[in-house]
Amino acid sequence: MSRPLAAWPDLGRFWTIPNALSLLRLVLVIPITVLIWRDGPVGWLFGLVVVAILTDWFDGRVARWTHTVSDWGKVIDPISDKFAAIMTVSALTLRSAEPTLPFWFLGLVVGRDVLIVGGSALIARRSGRIAMSAWAGKAATTWLALTVVAAVLKADAPVMDVCLWMSAGLLVFSFLVYVIRYLNMVRRPPPPARREDASAEASPERGPEPEDTGEHTAAARTASLRV
Repeated sequence: MSRPLAAWPDLGRFWTIPNALSLLRLVLVIPITVLIWRDGPVGWLFGLVVVAILTDWFDGRVARWTHTVSDWGKVIDPISDKFAAIMTVSALTLRSAEPTLPFWFLGLVVGRDVLIVGGSALIARRSGRIAMSAWAGKAATTWLALTVVAAVLKADAPVMDVCLWMSAGLLVFSFLVYVIRYLNMVRRPPPPARREDASAEASPERGPEPEDTGEHTAAARTASLRV
């Protein structure tokens, strides 16, 4: 028998200033990717990257300052990071300009992020709660960003190798951290049934209601006329 799944959690308000900042970062990924793909002007590229970094820095702080922390932020923020990682690494891997990133690194980034998003969705469906990002994931994202910057600045091969292997190691390590978290969630007992479901299961089955033939209604009307 499979465990019952909880209802999808209520993620709270969507349109808040912190969520808008996270969505802005999601939109900025597109021109950043185009500039990387075309080996465009470094000034424009780093200007957009700085704005994206500022949105990532401010969204959580604004949420706490304005008391608008919601589970939507816990969803949009990591999705924005993963979308940025996949798009920029894809551009650096498939573009014609040098240096390019190896295909195995692109496969590692895409496979890890897809599995983490899928696992997080299952955890939310099972527990009814949105899990926070792990510290190892933040460390992997930081080194991945350094790897992208090194490639854009056409760093020397030794520097690129250090960034590449540090990023790969942290990506694998953070993925194992998420796997352990998922296994712990699976081993926990299923969430309690909702009150209305439990009362429905506890109440005995009722037999069919007797059919109303109209005799009772007719008798009542006759008694009222007599009075």
